[in-house]
Amino acid sequence: MNLKSELNDLEELTSNAKQIQDDMLEEILRVSANTEYLRPFLHGSSHKELFKKNVPVVTYEDVKPYIERVANGEPSDVISGEPITHFFRSSGTTGGKQKIFPVNNKYYQKRIFSEDLRCSILSKHINGVVDGKVIAFLNTRKLSRTPSGLPVGPVITSFLVSEYFKNWSSKRYTSPDEVISCTDSKQSTYCHFLCALVQREEVVSIFVPFACALVQAIKFLETHWKDLCNDIRSGHVSEWITDLGCRDSVSVMLGVPNPELADQIERECCRQTSWEGIITRLWPNIKFIHSVVTGQMSQFIPVLEFYSNKLPLVSMSYSASETLLGINVNPLCKPQDVSYTFLPNMSYFEFLPLDEGNNAEVVDLVDVKLGHFYDPLVTNHFGLYRYRMGDILQVTGFYNKTPQFRFVRRKDTVISVHVEKTTEEDIANAMNRVTAVLDSEGLILMGFTCKPDISTFPGHYVFYLELKAKNSDSIVKLDNSVMVKCCCVMEKSFNALYRKFRREYESIGALEIRVTKQGRFDSLMEYFISQGASASQYKTPLCIKSPQGLAILEDRVIAQFFSDKSPPL
Repeated sequence: MNLKSELNDLEELTSNAKQIQDDMLEEILRVSANTEYLRPFLHGSSHKELFKKNVPVVTYEDVKPYIERVANGEPSDVISGEPITHFFRSSGTTGGKQKIFPVNNKYYQKRIFSEDLRCSILSKHINGVVDGKVIAFLNTRKLSRTPSGLPVGPVITSFLVSEYFKNWSSKRYTSPDEVISCTDSKQSTYCHFLCALVQREEVVSIFVPFACALVQAIKFLETHWKDLCNDIRSGHVSEWITDLGCRDSVSVMLGVPNPELADQIERECCRQTSWEGIITRLWPNIKFIHSVVTGQMSQFIPVLEFYSNKLPLVSMSYSASETLLGINVNPLCKPQDVSYTFLPNMSYFEFLPLDEGNNAEVVDLVDVKLGHFYDPLVTNHFGLYRYRMGDILQVTGFYNKTPQFRFVRRKDTVISVHVEKTTEEDIANAMNRVTAVLDSEGLILMGFTCKPDISTFPGHYVFYLELKAKNSDSIVKLDNSVMVKCCCVMEKSFNALYRKFRREYESIGALEIRVTKQGRFDSLMEYFISQGASASQYKTPLCIKSPQGLAILEDRVIAQFFSDKSPPL
């Protein structure tokens, strides 16, 4: 990695965004204008004006038939002028349905570029990043195959098993490749911790794709730290680690018995009744946590700050299964201030205005306006043309001539029982208020999800919460007045339409909180992973729709609470 070179690339890209974008569109159309999908619109032309006039804005359902035809064995030129070599599968935990997107190795080349750029930006702002080790809680799933034999897998898994990743990762992670490529998430997590503890003095950061996964990892550590100490003390990996790649590679790293290190770790885990600051106590030279903490992941900021002594929480990248989009050039900003500078060499980007009163005319990347809201449209090298992402972004500024965006929320309504529309942003605001109430009572929110309940009239919202006491040896005590207050502050933070229907028309019932036994959200994650979700990409669904998932939560509900008054208008 050449720090100066990558940062120069960033300056060049962001200063010449318009030309780079125009060149990229011409390159894509020159190769793909004669595909079956584009030919009726472009008649072989690569002209930008014709593209904007004739090619429609689409959603996944519009292009799904074409994607499935290629997956079933028809030639790539149904949708792409470049050969399609594999497919990415979205997690499905956000929208409830998994999607597949065609790609080829050009994606990985772009991914490596963005990874190097990310590392350079971090090195510019934080000393010693390049020289230290990263604990990366990553693992893979077995790739499936389309009927035509092309591999299908989550974005992260597909990248991790590629030669691009293996050549790039080198020695930057505490765990060897064999642990990262392990498909058993429990064995992989255990070995990640074992490797990280053995190299505790060298660790400078933790990387996990989503904040919720780090919370899950810490809960795993609370359960298994004694076993980890025993392995370090004896110099032997526990017998239940049966994955040979993990076992052999970690045994080499473990080396000889190290009772002194085992005693150090044991003292930290036993030293206090609380695990506050456990991350910095176990890894004394750690400088930051790298994970997505924006959007729905913002709910995990308080618990991560608790465990890490308020280490910087760095959200570096904005990406999706469809494309890589942007990067955070100010990594040490507060999580609520994170904006992403779009990288104009990733895909061709357009933006559909979402502000009231606009004429909905699609604009180019460099023509967006400060403060306005947009839904990004993606045109890439692999068969997506003017594809509507369904994200709501707000322009917060410009880096050189390239706009910076704040991720606001997904476009779709998350939950509704009447005609109100409660969004991801509404829920994030509500849960931020709840975590403040819980924090004042010595409680930590470990996980949540919700569902609409229309089995009663009027229908009402149900939120499932998993709670934990800050003092590790304390039992969670649920004070009725505190939990009722949580219900009320949530309703108070919902939008005006919800409050009106709840208070004036009584067509929405009192919000309900159901507290689950600890470990239920682990079981929920295990269920979704068993159904094909990637452990590395897993996000607890904001609104749970799976009957099996609901049954897992309902099986261990230990208390129920309702708001006792209607919210103010």
